[in-house]
Amino acid sequence: MTTTAPTLSQDEFEALAERVDQAANAVRTLDSAGQNKALALKSAVEAFHKFGLTKIIQHLKADPRGKELLFELVEEPSVYALFAMHGLIRADLPTRVSRVIDMVRPYMQSHGGDVELVKVEADTVYVKLHGACNGCSMSAVTLRNGVEEALKEHVPEIQRVEVVPTEPGPALIPLEAIGLEPKQAGWVQGPRLDELPADRPYRLDTPAASVIIIRLDQQVAAYRNQCAHQALPLDGGLLDSEAGTLTCPWHGFCFDALSGECLTAPQAQLEPFPLRVEEGYIWVRPA
Repeated sequence: MTTTAPTLSQDEFEALAERVDQAANAVRTLDSAGQNKALALKSAVEAFHKFGLTKIIQHLKADPRGKELLFELVEEPSVYALFAMHGLIRADLPTRVSRVIDMVRPYMQSHGGDVELVKVEADTVYVKLHGACNGCSMSAVTLRNGVEEALKEHVPEIQRVEVVPTEPGPALIPLEAIGLEPKQAGWVQGPRLDELPADRPYRLDTPAASVIIIRLDQQVAAYRNQCAHQALPLDGGLLDSEAGTLTCPWHGFCFDALSGECLTAPQAQLEPFPLRVEEGYIWVRPA
């Protein structure tokens, strides 16, 4: 007699995620000693699971048939989320490079410039520098070196950064120089950079949309204030600066705080908004 293994529906998967969220919330109601014991148990169980999952992946990769099966398994959102949670899977090289470029962009913009990813070849990243970064001044060299250092730190495979010449074009004129108010271009002024909290998103309500602004050290990002799961607000979410994640306060969906990628369900993604820093103030342009 042949039996078929049961499969979980998306609703069942979300119900399981909600149970995890409820259990995590229950732990937060315990006293300090109880929380420490619960978190120690969580850490021990996760380490135990990671050890076993790592062995499974190693054996699958050792066999061509197993490798094909592993690639098929990763297409399943729940399996991807499980592997990602334990750090057993990561994005491809161009995607990881792009994330680092997005991380350093607010810093570049705060110095009057910008950086554009052109391509990734082997261990070399090719970029274009714009604005104040474009040229041979010492400030441009400093900013370019900052991009290279960030890439080498977060993407060890990268060894060099090459700057591609920018084609000549019309000069950029500051908005103030032509009397154009930022709001006419869709930009909305937010808080000062040093006013952003370290443990939660900052909520900015604009006529176009409710926005959350996230700061991790010197990296800043802005998103629509809606979880990609059920469109519930994220401004009450938990920001983990060490892990670089934002966790939805409703059902526990976890997002990469600087890319918006959902680590719980890869098909979900936060909607980003353009952001810049001028004279210490955050400016966003909601769609």
